[in-house]
Formats: sequence, C-alpha cells, structure tokens
Amino acid sequence: MLTDPSMPSRRDWLKRSGCGFGWLGLSAMLADATMGPKAWSPWALADGVEDRLQSPLSPREPHFPAKAKRVVWIFVNGGPSQVDTWDYKPGLEKADGKSIKEYDASFSDTTGFFRNAVGNLMKSPFAFTPRGKCGKMVSSIFPQLGEHVDKMAFIHSGYTESNNHSPALFAMNTGMARMGFPCVGSWVAYGLGSETQDLPAFLVMSDPKGRGLPKGHAANWSAGFLPGVYQGTYLKPSGDAIENLKPPVQLTTTIQRQQLDALAQLNKMHLEQRAGEAELAARIESFELAFRMQAKAPETLDLADEPEHIHKLYGIGDPKCDHFARQCLMTRRFLERGVRFVQIYSGGMENERSWDGHVDIAGNHQQFADETDRPVAALLADLEQRGMLEDTLVIWCGEFGRLPIAQLGGKPGRDHNPHCFTAWLAGGGVRGGTSYGQSDEVGYKAAVDRVHLNDLHATILHLLGLNHEQLTYPYNGRNFRLTDVAGEVIRSIIA
Repeated sequence: MLTDPSMPSRRDWLKRSGCGFGWLGLSAMLADATMGPKAWSPWALADGVEDRLQSPLSPREPHFPAKAKRVVWIFVNGGPSQVDTWDYKPGLEKADGKSIKEYDASFSDTTGFFRNAVGNLMKSPFAFTPRGKCGKMVSSIFPQLGEHVDKMAFIHSGYTESNNHSPALFAMNTGMARMGFPCVGSWVAYGLGSETQDLPAFLVMSDPKGRGLPKGHAANWSAGFLPGVYQGTYLKPSGDAIENLKPPVQLTTTIQRQQLDALAQLNKMHLEQRAGEAELAARIESFELAFRMQAKAPETLDLADEPEHIHKLYGIGDPKCDHFARQCLMTRRFLERGVRFVQIYSGGMENERSWDGHVDIAGNHQQFADETDRPVAALLADLEQRGMLEDTLVIWCGEFGRLPIAQLGGKPGRDHNPHCFTAWLAGGGVRGGTSYGQSDEVGYKAAVDRVHLNDLHATILHLLGLNHEQLTYPYNGRNFRLTDVAGEVIRSIIA
C-alpha cells in the first residue's frame, strides 16, 4: 500500500506502461519473492537513482580458501553401468554365466526393478584397456575421455538407497529421495552467490533430441525451501533458450530502464511502510537481472564467434554428438562469464531415451557414449588450455549404477542397482589419476571405503570452500543442510 492514495498502484502502473506481465514473467523463472539470511550486497539503480537494495546473488566469501570457484555436472541420466564404463571387473569376466548368489547370498530379485527378468552374471560387452600414466582401465566406449584419466579422481564405491529413477534423481540432486528440497546447485548459489550480475548463478540444460526431461522434471533443479532466486534457470533445448527474454519490439532499452526505475521508486515507498520486507528487494533484483540478461544471454548463447578449431574440438557438426557438443561449448562460455554452476543432462525420460539400459546394454551405452565422449573430453581440454580447469570442478555421475547380471528379454540389458555406482571428478582441486573405494569382485555392491551420496555432496561443497555442516538454512523449526545429518569429506581425492 502506498502512502499517497492518488499515486497509481504497481499493478496500474504496469497496465499503463504497456510492459505487461508476460515480460515480467521471466522473474518467476529467475527468482522467487523471498531472500535468505546473509544473502545481500549493495545494488545501485541506474540513471542516478540513489536507492540501494540488497541483492541475494552478490558474491560471498567461502568458509575457507576454496580450490574450485565453479562447477560443471555432467549428469549421466538413467543410471550408467559402472562395470561397463569405468569399473573394470576381471572377476566378472570369470564369473560370466554364474548365479550372483554364488558371490552374494543376500541378493534379492527386488534389488532391481524387474524381478521376473533376473538372469545370471554377465561380463561387459566392451573391452577395457589401460589409459594415461596412471594406467586406469577404461571401457572402449570412451576413446577420448580415456585421454584425460590423469585429471580424474574416480569413486568406485558409491551407493544410494532408491532403485527407482525419480527418488534416486531427487536424492542425487538434493540429498533427499523426495521432492521439496534444494538441489546442489541451489545450495552452491546460496552459499557463494554469483560472480556475474548479468547472468543467473545456476543454469541447467537437458537432452535436446526430443527425449524429454529427466524423471521429476524441474524438481531436480529446484531451490526447494531456499529463496527461489537460487533455483536453476532452465535453457530450452530448442527455440528460444530462455523464455520471455526478448522484449516487445516497441519496448526500447530506454523505456525499459525508465520503467524499472519508476517501479523501484514505487517499491521504495512500499518498503518504507514495511521495514524488513526483504522479499520485495529480491523481486526487484530479478527484474534487473532479466533486463541485463537481454544483452548478455544472447551473446553467450551465440557460438558463431568461436573459431573453427574449437567447433571441431567439441564435435560441432558431427551428427553423433553435435547437440551435446553445443551444450558443452555453451557451458564453457557461461563459466567464463561468471556463472557459478552448470548442470547438463545426457539422456531424457527413461529406457532407450537415456542411459537406462534395460534392453541391449551394449547398444544403449555405446550410443550415449558416442554422444558425450568427445564433447566432455573437449570441455576438459578447453578449460585446461584456458587456465580454468584448476578452479573448475567437473563431475560425471548419474543417479545410481546397474546390476552386473543380465536382464532377460530381447538383447541382454542391466537393471537398476542402488548398491554401487561410479563417479569421477576432475579439476577444481581434485587429485587426478586416483581411484577411491572398491566394489566387490563382480561389481554388485560398494565394498571398500563406501561413499554415500551425502559424502559426495560434502566433498563437492568442501572443494568450493564450504563446510557442509555450516551451510544451513532455517526452515520449519530446524536448520537444514544439503547433507542432512550425515556426510564425510573424501579427503583422499583432494590434492
């Protein structure tokens, strides 16, 4: 409510301005109407307006000196098979065709998802060869990523609780196997803010080949109960990457600037009557960010100014991997411009549309490896040659692993396995050329130095200079954190 009843309301002003709520709808994607504690910095309005409001995305100091400043998460959606990618198991070759109960009597036909299609142990259809100075055994599906194993720290003893995609995705992204909790990217943006004032702190890209979003859709990059300004900004795989970014033709930059300044003045009057209403300050910042993005985002998304050798390096133009190559190159461009966290999903909804190889594990994993191997290897090489890899953490991980047994029906596949998965981290203070933890003889369960996803999250935050026990947010009467009440930093993989 304004102190002067003769003044138009903000709603009336928007109607008269011709701006409309469609354009301002971008704010719903970029920010919620809330702002968390300790999340502010001075932000000055343009054109001589002296008001200063608090920005929830201003950069903040970490708890201790960080090894990484930014994160790229290659989310291998669907559940990649550890024994067909990075976890070489000669014991599985010897056990091919035998019952898994000979190796683990506790195995249950409900471990996976299809209890009536449980076969015997099945060796990998792919050859493994030693790569790099460290001699890491790598599947033949990764000819180019195998060149970078000396940069990678492998975790071979990961485990989770759920064998179903949606809750497993939520758990890997948020630490909880249910909806409503903030994802890793949101926690990082909340803890560290943004290094850019012209782009969102947290961006998400999904599979652009018509395969759909991962199970659970946008809840995977939700801010949960954190202020909505920290949620992931989704880049559409086709058409305009960011909806409502382009203003109407008649709305010039000068007019927009005048409208935003006038709106800020009205909101200042509103705030004077309601001291401490920080939500409104966050909303105004979302308008300003949307305005600034109109110039910065299109330029960042345009790959035309990249030299031909960079296009070739990533595989742009190669029909096998062009779509993922473009996303990886865009990721590097966003990181250069200060974006804090980028997550790229390889694969869509389920089964043959993702790494969910229930049928024909050989064909499924070969296809998705062909799409991602060259672009991700190029991203590592490109970041390194630009001096960015040393403070950029790159993560390769899915929501769970797969069983070492055959799933019957058609060409043999593999069912879900929450008891073991493999992840690797590179750059950002990671000790390259190392492996941590072990699965059992046939790759069924995490056996040595087991790593829960809470431990993985704690390690990611630690590399960013954040203490996972101190990064908390008050909600419903308690202080929540990404790792809930668990989590141990995996110090052996930190340089």
